[in-house]
Amino acid sequence: MGTNLGSYRLIALDMDGTLLNEAKEISQENRKWIGEARKAGVTVMLSTGRGRQSTMNYVEELALNSPLVLVNGSEIWESPDTLFKRTEMPLDWVRAFRQMALDYDVWYWAYTVEGVLNRDNWPAKAETEEDMTWLKFGFYTENGRKLTAIRTSLEERGDLSITNSHPCNIELNPLGADKGSGVRQACSLLGLDMSQVIAMGDSYNDLSMIREAGLGVAMGNAQEEIKAQADVVTATNEEDGVAEIIRKYIFHLE
Repeated sequence: MGTNLGSYRLIALDMDGTLLNEAKEISQENRKWIGEARKAGVTVMLSTGRGRQSTMNYVEELALNSPLVLVNGSEIWESPDTLFKRTEMPLDWVRAFRQMALDYDVWYWAYTVEGVLNRDNWPAKAETEEDMTWLKFGFYTENGRKLTAIRTSLEERGDLSITNSHPCNIELNPLGADKGSGVRQACSLLGLDMSQVIAMGDSYNDLSMIREAGLGVAMGNAQEEIKAQADVVTATNEEDGVAEIIRKYIFHLE
C-alpha cells in the first residue's frame, strides 16, 4: 500500500453508492473537489458496473477525457471515445445463467454492447441473442437461500469473476475481467503505477481495485467486508465521501 500521500496521481471512482448520491446525482461538493483535483494535475476516472449508455452523461457532466472501466472491467476505454479492450461473455454461458435464473425464479439482467436486457425485455428470438455482444450477467433476489445456492453453483465453474453491487445480487464477468485489472490497464495507458491510485467503492465489485490501489477507500455506506479490507473508510455517498478523501489525501486538508 502506498504511504507517500503526495504521490497519488489517479482517482478511480465507482459510481452507484460512491460518486452518486441516492438520487443518482453528483453532489455540488463532489463536483467541486473533483474539479480541484483535476486542476492540480490528478486524473479522475470512473470505474463502474454500468455500461456505456448509462455512464456517458456523467462523463460529460464532469467533462472527463480520462480512461473508463465499464461493466465491471469487461470494457476498458482509453478515453471516452476510444475502446481499448472488450472481454465478451460467450452466449452459451449467458443462456445457461438465464436458465438458472428461471429455475430459481429470480430476477436477472444482462449487459450487452447494444443495451441492458432483463427478465421483462429479453429477446424472444435466438437469432436476436446471437446478434448481440454479451458482457455481463446478473441475478437479484432477496431470498438469501436462493442467492447462496446460485453463488455456490457458479463458484464450482472456476471461469468467472463473481461479485456484487448490492447485498442481494450476484454479478458475473469472465474471469480476469474486473475493476482491479481495468484500473491496472488504465494505469499502463497513463504511465502510472497502482501505488499512485486512490480507488473508492462500496461493494464487492469494487474490492479488486480497492485491494490493489495505493489507497483503497470504502464508503461509509459500503458493505462491511469492503470496509474491513480497505485502507480507510470515508463518509457515505450522501455525505460527500468522495470530496472528503480528495481534500484529505490530495490536498492534505482536514
